[in-house]
Amino acid sequence: MKVHVYEKFWMGTAVAIIAAFAAAVVLTAYGMGIHPPSHVETIDPATVESDPRFAHRGVGVERGRTVVTMVLRMWSFDPAELSVPAGVPVTFRLTSPDVIHGFEIVGTNVNAMVVPGYVSQVTTTFPRAGDYLIVCHEYCGVGHHLMQAAIKVAGGGS
Repeated sequence: MKVHVYEKFWMGTAVAIIAAFAAAVVLTAYGMGIHPPSHVETIDPATVESDPRFAHRGVGVERGRTVVTMVLRMWSFDPAELSVPAGVPVTFRLTSPDVIHGFEIVGTNVNAMVVPGYVSQVTTTFPRAGDYLIVCHEYCGVGHHLMQAAIKVAGGGS
């Protein structure tokens, strides 16, 4: 079979582009130290209600840090109202016993996936006092559009 020189050129170009993309992924992943999380915290979705890590939901202090523990379920956040201080790091620990949910604090860069069987954790600092809305950004059923919570950030900050 005879392959025309232009076809050989374009096949070679396509292979070179694919090789360049693969090399870019490998170099950035290893060269820049970008890796998926190696320590993944799991939880049995059937026992979320009785698991000691999620027995006391809401705002608490652990080892001098502000920690918010929440359970996301169709179609609610538990708890639905929170109050946290401004200007200090706040760690959110999240899980779900039923379906995949999203966790987005509107007006901030907090955006997490909450998958049944896993504990998601994200830390942020609210720079100033105010009210923030939490929404679910992953479709979780017919009541998805009603799934929201509120954070009241109180205190100082600049």
